[in-house]
Amino acid sequence: MQEITTKQRAQLRAMANALETVLYVGKDGITANTVKEAYDLLNARELIKCAVQQTAPLTAREACQELCEKTGAAPVQVIGRRFVIYRRNDKEPKIQL
Repeated sequence: MQEITTKQRAQLRAMANALETVLYVGKDGITANTVKEAYDLLNARELIKCAVQQTAPLTAREACQELCEKTGAAPVQVIGRRFVIYRRNDKEPKIQL
């Protein structure tokens, strides 16, 4: 899992405000498909916003932690049922921190 500084986290949080939610965790929790989709999205975008649906067996904080562990990403923020994660794309970085 990546570590990011407080200033970098603040910058990423500001950027995440304008993002649309692109990944949903549903009633099955975090499955292999969810992890693969998150991995692919992180490669393409580096910063993604996710949401946990009401039927999901996990809280947003638990889902964020689990996805970060499985994808090697860093948690940026968790608010309500939404969370934001970040992973730098070493080949083609899009976000300069």
